[in-house]
Amino acid sequence: MATRKASTDDPLAPLTLAVGQEDLLLDRAVRQVVAAARAADADTDVRDLTADQLQPGTLAELTSPSLFAERKVVVVRDAQDLSADSVKDVKAYLGAPVEEITLVLLHAGGAKGKGLLDAARKAGAREVACPRTTKPAERLTFVRSEFRALGRSATPEACQALVDSIGSDLRELASAVSQLVADIEGTIDEAVVGRYYTGRAEASSFTVADRAVEGRVAEALEALRWSLSTGVAPVLITSALAQGVRAIGKLSSARGGRPADLARELGMPPWKIDRVRQQMRGWSPDGVAVALRAVAEADEGVKGGGDDPEYALEKAVVTVARAARSGRAR
Repeated sequence: MATRKASTDDPLAPLTLAVGQEDLLLDRAVRQVVAAARAADADTDVRDLTADQLQPGTLAELTSPSLFAERKVVVVRDAQDLSADSVKDVKAYLGAPVEEITLVLLHAGGAKGKGLLDAARKAGAREVACPRTTKPAERLTFVRSEFRALGRSATPEACQALVDSIGSDLRELASAVSQLVADIEGTIDEAVVGRYYTGRAEASSFTVADRAVEGRVAEALEALRWSLSTGVAPVLITSALAQGVRAIGKLSSARGGRPADLARELGMPPWKIDRVRQQMRGWSPDGVAVALRAVAEADEGVKGGGDDPEYALEKAVVTVARAARSGRAR
């Protein structure tokens, strides 16, 4: 890629390395690269792969010269879990990247897969920090930055009330900020946050997600309709669905162990490990993939990509609930 100069702030740098365990920030890092690539070429081909999908030889196939010299973005998630042979492939590619291709590696950081992390940094990767937020003060800072990024003002009390009402999930917090900005004019204060979210949105959106990932389609749809009728933002429901499906995917791919050990490894509280273990019965890897695609489509639909947000949500809920039973038919 001799004709393209790498830059630490250029989303189209040959290699972007997103390091951390905060899913929202990791996804944003990917979206930024994809948006920049499609701004340069609307026909950009995006390949989004998990570590187990990047088998030896796959990267060479994806990055082989194209007859039409198309721009391509190749995303590799959970790069710390790549097999030794796949790591060799990636390292070899870093030494001779291909023009018009942007490789995005998502790495959890830490000791696992550190050799690949070091190699990517040595190759001059553009690095994006995606650390998990573990402290209330960090979540409060995140909320304030979200309002600033959207060009809006919120009182300190409103920001604190939002963190208290929504909880620790950054997707939920970001969705709540977006909804408030879209619906409210002027400065957002504590009373507005209380009217929208206190004690209601978190409970109802996660009820929809819990019933869906448990395969209880009728109850999930009932909870969905109640949530929408009481004014819960659709983006909060897609966020809860995504979080529920991802939790199942993470736990199903983790090695066995005590809840406390798994909690540290996966970044979940121990009580949630027990709940997700019960919910994941009946799920298959293919089912998780199908459910994630359905939630992504619904998320696009409720954010303006479709004509009927409620239908998009109903379709996603039904698909997730059916996916929850996909492993039982085997």
